[in-house]
Amino acid sequence: MENKSIQKPSNAFIAASWVALLTGMLAYIIGLWNAEMELNEKGYYFTVLMFGLFAAISLQKAVRDQLEKIPVTNIYYSLAWFSTVLAIVLLVVGLWNAELIRSEKGFYAMSFTLSLFGAIAVQKNTRDSQLAEKHMDISE
Repeated sequence: MENKSIQKPSNAFIAASWVALLTGMLAYIIGLWNAEMELNEKGYYFTVLMFGLFAAISLQKAVRDQLEKIPVTNIYYSLAWFSTVLAIVLLVVGLWNAELIRSEKGFYAMSFTLSLFGAIAVQKNTRDSQLAEKHMDISE
């Protein structure tokens, strides 16, 4: 087995990931709160955000598990990809058909994208930190 150094992510990257996640989520949710749309529309966009975050984290975990040779069933791996793509498609279709000005549509699209990126980065950092700690415990 090769002796590979496993490093914990830097505190700056961990902080930047959390800032991206929280900024994206808060901007999106505050935008919904202040939006002049029906409550059912707000519920739709909120659900798409939550579904997208869960799907992106699930996909990141499934991909990472495969890379680390941890068994992942094909159905779960496929569902993780399908769910992530579906969340994005649902947002795009919702925004395409919404009676919002273009800048509002862009705002929701960008805050959604930032939220998904932040969720994936936070999940990656969590996984890397746990792996680094486990590696340190074994080597001591």
